[in-house]
Amino acid sequence: MNRRQNSQHGLKRLLASAVAVAGILTPAVTAAGAEDRAAKAETSLGNMTISSSAFKEGQRIPDEYTAAGKNISPPLSWSSAPAGTQSFALICDDPDAPVGTWIHWVIYNIPGTEHALAENLPPQETLPDGAAQGVNSWSKVGYGGPAPPPGKTHRYFFKLYALDKKLSLAPRANKAQLLAAMIGHIVAEGQTMGTYSR
Repeated sequence: MNRRQNSQHGLKRLLASAVAVAGILTPAVTAAGAEDRAAKAETSLGNMTISSSAFKEGQRIPDEYTAAGKNISPPLSWSSAPAGTQSFALICDDPDAPVGTWIHWVIYNIPGTEHALAENLPPQETLPDGAAQGVNSWSKVGYGGPAPPPGKTHRYFFKLYALDKKLSLAPRANKAQLLAAMIGHIVAEGQTMGTYSR
């Protein structure tokens, strides 16, 4: 079994476990737990590069892209996607949130010909290029910027996935649903991380 198969197999077992316990947990706990376990199961293949012109890797995200500012999505661009990539998906989350991993952005079915996401994408279920946006941990569609409680610095991971197909997934999917839909179809991954504190 190769590295990609190992990663996909582990994710299958993880999601199956989340479904099995769904009947004994409250909806909020079930969703939070499934998303946290799914995040821990993600294994970066390390073969795509993603970055933002708004902040450098590991550096502070400007207020403009947070709840303290305009709360708009940052510009992102990527390279080294495999030939034949049919679509991209992106998840932004904060594993340092007090309540567990907090989801800031879920977007998928970005055309495989794209190499960037423009700044300030509108909070629409479907974008003009056909990309679909899911719901974040505020149960809102689109991007929601960093809004941590005062205190420690939080990390915000922007994780990009190259897929070998366009997903049959309606808009408003959450992170766990997107991860389940991507099983067996991830051909490359990459991530960048910014920080923020108040």
